[in-house]
Amino acid sequence: MAQDNKVVSFQDRKQAGQFSLPPALIRLRDASGRELKSVLNEFFDRSDDALFELADRAGNEHGQLAYFDAMRELRLRRKSISVSILQYVSRAFNEIGRFRPHVAKGDLEEIDQNNLSLMDHGELEQQVAIENLINKLRNRYADAIRLLTVRVNHLVPAIELSDSQMPLSPEVICGGVSEACADLDIDIRAKLVVLKLFDKLLADILANFYQQANKTLIDEGVLADMKRPPVPGSKSGSAGKAADARTGQAQPAAADTSSGEKGGGATFSELSALLRQGGDASGAGAGQSGVAFLDTEELMSKLSQVQVQAVSWDAEQVVPLREQILLVLKTDDGKPMQVGQMDDDVINLVSMLFDFILEDRQLHAVMKALISRLQIPVLKVALSDPNFFNRGGHPVRKLLNDMALSAIGWTEKRPGQRDPLREKIEYIVDRILNEFTTNVSLFEELLQDFSHFMDLDRRRRELVEQRLRDAEEGRARQERANAMVESMVSGVAHNREVPEPVMALLEQPWTRYLQWIYLRQGEQSEAWQKAEEFTERLVWSVDPSPVTETTRSELLRAIPAIVDQFRKAMQEISWDPFATDSAIRDLELAHVDVFQRLVTAVPQPEAPAESQEASREEALPEPAIPEDYDVADEEPGVEAEWLARADSLRVGSWIELNREDNRVRCKLAAFIKATGKYIFVNRSGAKVAEYQREDLARAMAAGEIGMLDDGLIFDRALESIIDNLRSSRKD
Repeated sequence: MAQDNKVVSFQDRKQAGQFSLPPALIRLRDASGRELKSVLNEFFDRSDDALFELADRAGNEHGQLAYFDAMRELRLRRKSISVSILQYVSRAFNEIGRFRPHVAKGDLEEIDQNNLSLMDHGELEQQVAIENLINKLRNRYADAIRLLTVRVNHLVPAIELSDSQMPLSPEVICGGVSEACADLDIDIRAKLVVLKLFDKLLADILANFYQQANKTLIDEGVLADMKRPPVPGSKSGSAGKAADARTGQAQPAAADTSSGEKGGGATFSELSALLRQGGDASGAGAGQSGVAFLDTEELMSKLSQVQVQAVSWDAEQVVPLREQILLVLKTDDGKPMQVGQMDDDVINLVSMLFDFILEDRQLHAVMKALISRLQIPVLKVALSDPNFFNRGGHPVRKLLNDMALSAIGWTEKRPGQRDPLREKIEYIVDRILNEFTTNVSLFEELLQDFSHFMDLDRRRRELVEQRLRDAEEGRARQERANAMVESMVSGVAHNREVPEPVMALLEQPWTRYLQWIYLRQGEQSEAWQKAEEFTERLVWSVDPSPVTETTRSELLRAIPAIVDQFRKAMQEISWDPFATDSAIRDLELAHVDVFQRLVTAVPQPEAPAESQEASREEALPEPAIPEDYDVADEEPGVEAEWLARADSLRVGSWIELNREDNRVRCKLAAFIKATGKYIFVNRSGAKVAEYQREDLARAMAAGEIGMLDDGLIFDRALESIIDNLRSSRKD
């Protein structure tokens, strides 16, 4: 396989003790860091439930205590543990060849048996736990890890790496876990609980991590055709080199077409063979006698002439590649010309790729027109670079993918309104049409420029979306607080004779205090429980029921404390002092009325506590049911399939709302757990829709919401072509 600049010589730098990572390894380091951070977030999100379950099954109090200690420490040290593990893995990349993980396979075998008694028993148990996790990962993801190891070794041929030194090996990841857990401020039992939790959860969520790591290197063109790890002892990457019939350069052997695998595993040789077997390589004059022949160099020259014409196309004009090629395959006097079979195959493949892109319903017509202007430059790249079709990390492919991906949520602006994304894509297209000849470095420069632009745009949108999420979450918490407080106050005051001024006190300043407590500390807090008890006490003080012989004396003792506690509560929320004094005067007048009523009240025998509780429960209000309520009016339930689809939406997923007057594209910016709301925003970060779970599922079932595929458009196009060609071959 042509390696371009993927392999960097470390010989001189290694002697000096310094070297730089190859670009592909830098990208692997950065991408795997993001993936590992996501894996650790999922681990911590699931840790509470797992520890609660383990605590429930614990046989004794000591066992439960260890689980709860582990839970508390994980909550407190979540961020520092993640950072420690990520830094450890990053060191394995940056010090590649010199870095040795602290806990590596074989450590236990190397322990001096004579000195085993000197080792701390807890330390030995920790080593055993880490070793078990390493073995579990190596057994479960053996092929993926071996493929990754071969690819990493391929990038640093001058460095001898053991399997444990591969920067994403189980030994490195588990070494990071071991080092992070060593600093936990808990006893050995709780520490072992944490390690066992990593063993229980981490192994289950690393499958995608290793798949993505391999995909990152495949996209960079590193042993992209290797589907299975080589037999131990064989030279990595030596399998299958074939000379390309068109260029004579060494190319990867064609993938096994019988495997049924889709997409990126196909090389140009396989694509060409499929094209001919499917009957699609008709050629634009190939094989016709008496027709002038156009070699690759002459073809490239004529394509450059047509390329310039695309600069003057109208904003939404799309000219299919085959129509543009007809302009090329003519002599100056209008006679037809033909090209070689290989060039004809490339023309057909690129034409089919753009046919797919231009038929994609996800792209706006304006964006399709802009991208279509790149058909001739892309064809020139494919004709001159044999790696174009099988190298996922090719800069031309990446640029097309990135532009199409950025345009998923794009909508045309109103006349006179600035559109930075459209301006940037127009700038890129114009530069390619005006400047590109055969040097692909222009695409690399523009890819870097566009990536920087999209990074800035993404950060801006993330800030807007974060503000929206914060506002929605704050609103949800406030709504929840309002509902809880209203429910509590109305429940306490139900069936009680509360004077109007005191009711106003409960519904205004006291409600504000209850909301403040709820938002700060939550309904499970001690402060909330005390506030609820005080609310009941305050209502009782203005309507003591039932009246017994001890009621008057109880009131005399309780009222000063009630007034004092109310005043302190108002001070805590900085309530207006004059309003507080006025409320207290109303409360005191209500207490005076109570004492006057008690003079003539007939004492009742004191009821047992159980009877009082039963009376309170009987007094609770029944849910209000409208008079015109009909069971038939209830909305039908939503099928589980659509609820599952709603649940599967991830933050960042793009959808299309099919409204009566237009179609609106937006993405899921947040899911607010407190209220169950799905919040959708447009490309600018402005909210355009919100749904409850069942409403969202119902809209999806009715076709009012369609999912948009945010996958890489070039790769989807190539995969579709391969599938179609293979299907036509079978037919």
